[in-house]
Amino acid sequence: MGVSLSVGLSLCLSDHYPTSCVVVADPEDYQPPIWKSYLYRLQQEAPRPKRMTCPQEMETRPKYYGREFGHQTLNYRLFYDGKHFVGEKRFETVHDLVTDGLITLYIETKAAEYIAKMTTNPIYEHLGYTSLLKDKMEHRLSRGRTEPRRVTFQREDSKITTSPLVRHSTLKDCPSEKQSSYDKIHNFKVHTFRGPHWCEYCANFMWGLIAQGVHCSDCGLNVHKQCSKLVPSDCQPDLRRIKKVFSCDLTTLVKAHNTTRPMVVDMCIKEIELRGLQSEGLYRVSGFSEHIEDVRLAFDRDGEKADISANVYNDINIIAGALKLYLRDLPIPVITFHVYSRFIQAAKIPNPDTRLEAIHEGLLQLPPAHYETLRYLMMHLKKVTMFEKDNFMNSENLGIVFGPTLMQPPEQNALATLNDMRHQKLIIQLLIEHEDVLF
Repeated sequence: MGVSLSVGLSLCLSDHYPTSCVVVADPEDYQPPIWKSYLYRLQQEAPRPKRMTCPQEMETRPKYYGREFGHQTLNYRLFYDGKHFVGEKRFETVHDLVTDGLITLYIETKAAEYIAKMTTNPIYEHLGYTSLLKDKMEHRLSRGRTEPRRVTFQREDSKITTSPLVRHSTLKDCPSEKQSSYDKIHNFKVHTFRGPHWCEYCANFMWGLIAQGVHCSDCGLNVHKQCSKLVPSDCQPDLRRIKKVFSCDLTTLVKAHNTTRPMVVDMCIKEIELRGLQSEGLYRVSGFSEHIEDVRLAFDRDGEKADISANVYNDINIIAGALKLYLRDLPIPVITFHVYSRFIQAAKIPNPDTRLEAIHEGLLQLPPAHYETLRYLMMHLKKVTMFEKDNFMNSENLGIVFGPTLMQPPEQNALATLNDMRHQKLIIQLLIEHEDVLF
């Protein structure tokens, strides 16, 4: 629906200069910065809409528009789907739409050069709390994390003997090309800020009435949309913002809880190894679904304080089922969508040594939290196979169980998924059998 808008706009081109931004170099002495007020002052100066009533009644006008609009389109094409909009923003009233448009036009006309340069000297890199959090995280991770190893595989001389659990391969350590740092991108979403807000990257005012910028739902960082493209991948999730444990992004969860792996994986594996390694059909036999759901709710509610001991859940299959449910419900699988096809292609390689090389290369492409979780899980499953005489679960059986759990194709195609199942099984089987070489 096209309508006419008649607005008087006078641009005052007097010079304004932003205030300086003062920061403290020492994170321990951090004080809130002085935000740059230039764009805020411009918004305060921006013209306000003036209502102009149409002199004649328009019988065909839409019911959601008043007499202020005539029948001829002059400047804008206005749309309505329950809210009024011209571009991406949707407004409750036409008055708000025009007000926001005038603010944007005024600021972007008057401060175009300033806006183009406002990200060149970001305050974010010098914020005390940013540096402090980053230093603490790096210090914690450096104490106990496992670096992915780059290795090569070559057939040994026939005279050399090895343990049945270790492939007839020679391990040659090479310099690791991947730094195992738990970097995490921010989970930015368009956000409407109530009251004046300043960008925590460039320190400039976030102008407009609605959708002024983006907000990280994991750590609470607020920045301009254009600044969000420049923010480093250093999101530090806040536990107060993480509403649940299951179905939460793996990297987000481990950073929020300051762990190298999800505590669900650690706690369930510890319980299973304590009292379930000899349980017949471990991971194949299902526990009662309602009890597994109880475990899920306990983790979501209590986190690492959840009680999954034998006093509460005597059947170890309930804990095993909860672990499989957690891994299955990850929004990004342990073996991520990004490297899924690489692993499937590796499974198709006929030469055993070349196949292991390809699998190892795929492991090096996993995000650190995913790599560490997979490494720890494969160590556990190797222990499970050592009790095969009791639990009847060898590496092939575990591959059948965990293949679809740890590997999911990026596109849910039923036929492709069915065809990939044998390759998924083989990948997990090989990861278990050669855990001590591949990781």
